[in-house]
Amino acid sequence: MSAPVSEAELQAHVDGRLAGARAAEIEHHLAQNAGDAALVAAYREQNRRLREAFDDWLVAPLPSRLQPAVMSGGRPWRRYAVAAMLMLASGTAGWHLHSEVAAERNQTVQFARIAAVAHAVYSPEKRHPVEVGADQEQHLVNWLSKRLGASLKVPHLADQGYALVGGRLLASESGPAAQFMYQDAKAQRLTLYVRVAATTHAPTAFRFTHEQGVSVFYWLDGRMGYALSGEVERAELLRVADAVYRQLDR
Repeated sequence: MSAPVSEAELQAHVDGRLAGARAAEIEHHLAQNAGDAALVAAYREQNRRLREAFDDWLVAPLPSRLQPAVMSGGRPWRRYAVAAMLMLASGTAGWHLHSEVAAERNQTVQFARIAAVAHAVYSPEKRHPVEVGADQEQHLVNWLSKRLGASLKVPHLADQGYALVGGRLLASESGPAAQFMYQDAKAQRLTLYVRVAATTHAPTAFRFTHEQGVSVFYWLDGRMGYALSGEVERAELLRVADAVYRQLDR
């Protein structure tokens, strides 16, 4: 990158207002930065919702009470009235949508922090890292699915070098949550935290955070929220998170 990417540039990129070379640099930046990629996705979703809500106003008939023949200068004024209404409505809606996006982003960040804390608490355990071991996998899945009120899947990560240790029931900001623990040949552990929200969310791209030594990739899919945590390099965690996502998406 020739220069750091600012939030203003991300917004300009979403609106198609950047020159070709800089736009290409920012696309490269987004491919390497899951957090900014998620922010751009949120901006694009906000634009889509604004268009969906207000594009029809551009072709809707003007109410009869607003249709004097011409302004004093003799020029048709319909388009100015429509533009003024659009600016007012779009500004108000944009503010509310921005607030919604910010609130949702704060909630998902909090979700990732809870997952990181759960990882930090349970992954060092030697004798009791899980409540139900991998030798009772089907019982574990059935039990946690019943408690969360959703059909859960347990990803299998042998191809990535990690074996299932087991899992446990935890809490989230919205109710019961599940934690599945994995371990590699060097006893390095990863945990997958799963919670079910009360409302449905559009699928999101991977987001990344680092909480007190624990790296977390997290994402939303409908009512489900997933967070993969570990004290490993970001690239390694992303490699495993991608495998988890592909299995859960089947």
